[in-house]
Amino acid sequence: MADTVSRWEHEDVLDRMQQRLNVWPNPMRLRRQTAEHPFGSFKAWMGATHFLTKSLPRVKAEMSLHVLAYNIKRAIAILGIDGLTAAIRA
Repeated sequence: MADTVSRWEHEDVLDRMQQRLNVWPNPMRLRRQTAEHPFGSFKAWMGATHFLTKSLPRVKAEMSLHVLAYNIKRAIAILGIDGLTAAIRA
């Protein structure tokens, strides 16, 4: 009986991920700065600690409203009210 070495069919995906982590060991820092910030803002600004609706379509609609409100607040913070109004009219 010969000894064999086998690999999982998707082992190359894990290898590539490990190579990326070896080059850049802390990708979560960037994620916290970009993706996690809006969700923390939803919770802090809008009291959105949980969804008020049930069922996936309603939760999606509620989340869309939170995202819209967040984006409007960010646009006002960046452009100001006059700049946002001008951008909407353009």
